[in-house]
Amino acid sequence: MAHTSAHVAQTLARHIDEVFGLMGNGNAYFLDALLTRTSANFTAVRHEAGAVVAADAHFRTSGRVAAASTTYGAGFTNTLTALAESAQARVPLVLVVGDEPTSGPRPWDVDQIAMASAVGVRTYTVGRVDAAAATVTAVEHALTYRVPVVLAIPYDVATLDIGAIPEVPGPGIPAPLAPATEFARTSIDRLAHQLAEAKRPILLAGRGAWLAGAREELGALASRTGALTATTALGRNIFPEARRDLGVAGGFGAPGAMERIRDADVAVVFGASLNQFTMRFGELFHPTTSVWQVDTDERATSSRVGGYIRADAKLAAAALGDRLREIGAEPSGWRETVDTEAERQYEVGAEFAADGRLDPRSAAARLHELLPQDRVIVSDGGHFIAWANMFWEPAAPNRIAMVGTAFQSIGLGWPSVAGAARANQNSTVVLTTGDGGGVMALSDLDTAVRSAQGRGIAVVFNDAAYGAEVNLYGLKGLERSPMLIDEIDFAALGSAAGGQGVAVRSLADLDVLEEWKATPVEERKFLLLDLRISGSVIAPYQEEVIRVNS
Repeated sequence: MAHTSAHVAQTLARHIDEVFGLMGNGNAYFLDALLTRTSANFTAVRHEAGAVVAADAHFRTSGRVAAASTTYGAGFTNTLTALAESAQARVPLVLVVGDEPTSGPRPWDVDQIAMASAVGVRTYTVGRVDAAAATVTAVEHALTYRVPVVLAIPYDVATLDIGAIPEVPGPGIPAPLAPATEFARTSIDRLAHQLAEAKRPILLAGRGAWLAGAREELGALASRTGALTATTALGRNIFPEARRDLGVAGGFGAPGAMERIRDADVAVVFGASLNQFTMRFGELFHPTTSVWQVDTDERATSSRVGGYIRADAKLAAAALGDRLREIGAEPSGWRETVDTEAERQYEVGAEFAADGRLDPRSAAARLHELLPQDRVIVSDGGHFIAWANMFWEPAAPNRIAMVGTAFQSIGLGWPSVAGAARANQNSTVVLTTGDGGGVMALSDLDTAVRSAQGRGIAVVFNDAAYGAEVNLYGLKGLERSPMLIDEIDFAALGSAAGGQGVAVRSLADLDVLEEWKATPVEERKFLLLDLRISGSVIAPYQEEVIRVNS
């Protein structure tokens, strides 16, 4: 015999290995059952938002769904920003929470179902007879639609003895969407003929292509068409031939690479939403470029798309390759004429900016040389996100995650480390954050240090300001005092939390990384590099934002 919370915990643990959370009245019995009756791993966080963030980062860096858990009321409302981010980024996870009793709300209860719905998240409420089934349904919903889901346990149901835990069939996941309709097959044929005639074709892939496992098929299609390739920030290095790749497209892209993309006569986009930053606010493609999109959404996600194929990226790429072979298409030869390595170069800058502080570009470039090759990068939001995306090349799309950018939020960095560390236990997790987001999420500095230990590094781009706001509004003449931050000693905070904090004021100070890497992992501490950078250097993507907003 078992109570409702045990039904939820044991059923959830059959499908999810990692749970991140903070205990309270509403989830105490669930966590007790999870820890005493299952083999699932539980990682404690210090703020409820961190539970959702960690589960989110776990999926982004592994492709494996995780769960979060908090209590009801204030514990739940603290998760809303992180839930909104996961919903907008289409990240599947299950948030197990307490909720008001079935008899009605108490004075401290809020309408959690309405709040979750307001940020685009569905709630499944556990009942007296369907706890196991509701749990599997929630997991299935998250995986099928790639969204976060709330699983709520009413307070007066949590400890009810409801009998033996039943065997419930596992979540059913629909098969990948094949281009099987008459319209899709006709579109494949039209696109194949366009690619066969193209002189300057380009293939652009995003995170959706990686999740579809389309690497091999995209590589074969690039070879068959003679196309240059590029990716979104979340699709980096999905194409097998790096020497034919222009790198990341959009605001993080190198100037020469963006010129080559604009030269394309036919562009095919796989598994990328084509948001305003990837599209460079409409300037990525030339007006005469024929743009096709392949995705599983019901419709094209950009007005710039001229042809749309609703299909799984892997299956569509394979079908295109087959059709090109059938019509005897020959490679365009364009990619043999382009020096992609030269086109991918960024301006590095001198060691110091005019104000005497580190130029963030030179610091990021030096860190690229020094950071461990096995790194998994997790990024908070803010102006600084350009430097990691421009200079720290990830080995694959799941080796970099930006938790916060979908919802335009900051302050989700530190708990991201915990999720990525559990998902990649033999890799070095590197957090990149700004001082604004870094201090906002400070409650989970301890979580980052504790979860990653000797396999964790944090790089704080510390310019004593909210850099994006200074660039967007301070330069327009608005009062700057609300945009500034008294310089925070993150190195001292890192050491206080049990890590090794280092204030970095010159490139030579970064040599501490060599010593850190040479130290055995079990003897190392979490390394926090407090980069005292200049706020006068504006990232190229931010210059585009400034241009659009001026």
